[in-house]
Amino acid sequence: MSIWTRITDALSALSKGESLSRVFEQLRAPPERSVAFAIAVVALGAKMAKADGLVTRDEVTAFREVFQIARKDEAGAARVFNLARQDVAGFEEYASRIKGLFGEEHESYLDLMEGLFHIAMADGEYHENEDAFLARVAEIFGMSEREFRALRARFVPDADHDPYTILGVPQDMPLSDIRKVWRNLVRETHPDRMIARGVPEEAVKLAEKRLIDINRAWDEINGSPA
Repeated sequence: MSIWTRITDALSALSKGESLSRVFEQLRAPPERSVAFAIAVVALGAKMAKADGLVTRDEVTAFREVFQIARKDEAGAARVFNLARQDVAGFEEYASRIKGLFGEEHESYLDLMEGLFHIAMADGEYHENEDAFLARVAEIFGMSEREFRALRARFVPDADHDPYTILGVPQDMPLSDIRKVWRNLVRETHPDRMIARGVPEEAVKLAEKRLIDINRAWDEINGSPA
């Protein structure tokens, strides 16, 4: 069964009155974790796309890019996005349920937020309502302000692109400790680890951008004068 068929079934249950808690409870264990991840990005992405008052073709396309959707799955993916847009549940309720699903698996929230930032920047602009939306979701997920700034620095052209901000470390941290942070970020970006966290194989390609960003930040820090 295609992942998009399974996602559509889950979101259809929501649209027919099934509670969020029941639907997410059914997605708690592998291999349905990949479905849960996709629903999280779909549902929050669809709601965020309306945060700036307009759902554009670029934003829908960006959602499809997150999952590297094959042509044969495009119709199913479009149904998923539209179901999420039509659902009456608020984004904070979704975010809270997602928090309950992934618990303390912190790296999973980073994966999710990257997908949402990709969608937010699809039209080339970062609207203040989108910033407020993403900041609130990150807060519900338990992410620190420093972690949120690091994400924003990587995705938003007008944000502070200081390499220390991108790695999420203070400028006075010893280089040896920064190296450890960098190595851990690289390790957690490995496709095998991401798939183990429940990231669908279709979405792992986003990690390529993360790896480029963190390696560039490390090179800037490591190559700077002491």
